[in-house]
Amino acid sequence: MAGKMIRSSKRQVWAYLRRAFWVTVAWVLISNVMFFYEYSILASNRVLTSEYDFLSNFIANLIISTSAGIIGGLVTIHLMERALRRFSFINAFLIILVIYTITAFLVSAAGNIYLQGQNLDLPVYDEDVLEETFFFFSSWMFVKNYLIWLFIVLVTLIILMVNDRFGPGVFPDYLLGKYFRPKQERRIFMFADIRNATGIAEQLGEARYFNFLKDFFRDIAPAVVRTYGEVYQYVGDEVVLSWKMKRGLKNSNALHCYYLMKELINSKASKYQAKYGLVPEFKVGYHCGNVMSGELGQIKREIAFSGDVLNTAARIQSSCNALGVDILASEDFAQLLVKLPEGITPKDLGAHPLRGKSESLTLVTFTEQ
Repeated sequence: MAGKMIRSSKRQVWAYLRRAFWVTVAWVLISNVMFFYEYSILASNRVLTSEYDFLSNFIANLIISTSAGIIGGLVTIHLMERALRRFSFINAFLIILVIYTITAFLVSAAGNIYLQGQNLDLPVYDEDVLEETFFFFSSWMFVKNYLIWLFIVLVTLIILMVNDRFGPGVFPDYLLGKYFRPKQERRIFMFADIRNATGIAEQLGEARYFNFLKDFFRDIAPAVVRTYGEVYQYVGDEVVLSWKMKRGLKNSNALHCYYLMKELINSKASKYQAKYGLVPEFKVGYHCGNVMSGELGQIKREIAFSGDVLNTAARIQSSCNALGVDILASEDFAQLLVKLPEGITPKDLGAHPLRGKSESLTLVTFTEQ
């Protein structure tokens, strides 16, 4: 299990670094487009003098944009997202403004110290270089760049937050218009439900129970991200996860998600025990097949799936109690799993009737060795 957690942690780190890389690439590209646009405007109007050093200005711009991208992608965007999630909008915006301002001064200072050193032909630590850099911060150029990049940072945050709203991998498809018209696709669905939710709600009360659910869904989120899953719906104490067929079957990601969720909750058992006096237990049901997917709603739009696959997956999960197991899957899904997680073996439970279904379905559970 420790080996699995290490591999999962590495995957999470790579996902974080990958996002930071794309933020850096995007900001560097935007910065260079702006630089060449301004240069072309100045050149066409013959404003540039013979003293203008194109190469030094380009390198300074590259230093600023790359530094901003690296610092922003790795640190500041992450801190800003946390502020948006934990504080009211006004407080979060003030925190974002402070973080952004500090970063803007740091990266601008780095680029302008280099540029002034080149212009004055002096070392970057020279007093005249530092004085010229100081004057730059009171110039219109700095104010203009400050406002433009504040807008770019806010747009970046909005894109990341919207991507989180739709789930990993869904937002790009949405932008490309893949859900504007209904289409059929093959997907895997997992219905996960907290055991004895009614009893827990009565024990904790409404406010504490809501925080209990909030903690649970937050704590299992890394398992969904690491296995490339998508959160389709939160319904009370239940979460519905989905995978595109190819991605869910690769390395048994869909099945692996359940065991990662268990590991994550078990690793925080002491926290739950201290805070709520209990540790959440849950059961899951899997099924796969063809569904129709598309955008639904007028007042509130969302990407929805419809088809018998979802109903069957929900019925499979509700059969866990009757069969005394925490995980159930349809035989159709189990047969598609080529490589099971280490130490996991399937166990055929035979055909069982499902509520609302005219025919019995062969069910499979999985055991840990």
